[in-house]
Amino acid sequence: MSAKDGGYFSRLVRKLTSDVEDLDADEMSMRSGAEGAQRACDCRSGEEVTVMGRLRSVELCPTNEAATLEAELFDGTQGVTLIWLGRRRIPGIEPGRTIKVRGRMAERAGQKVLYNPYYELQSPVS
Repeated sequence: MSAKDGGYFSRLVRKLTSDVEDLDADEMSMRSGAEGAQRACDCRSGEEVTVMGRLRSVELCPTNEAATLEAELFDGTQGVTLIWLGRRRIPGIEPGRTIKVRGRMAERAGQKVLYNPYYELQSPVS
């Protein structure tokens, strides 16, 4: 058996025995790297970053008088909370959607956060 066959066999065994969430995280991480985005786990507070991932959740969080739209983005390495201030809804921002965002990384309660990020909706992988 050649090294190439061993590589194929190893990948096949991994696909058959790995958790679906782990495989999805690996795929998302590879896709975001191919699109020129940074890995969320490598981003530091205060840096201008571009991150691409899938939205896990989207919710309207009315606090006092100003509404905020919050979404959790997962890029396969770590989650980032996206917060749009003064927004109740953004067309296309929905759970399961893949987006690329750009902004200055911040931290809130130990979690990575992007406030009012620029965003680009990605087409689904076919």
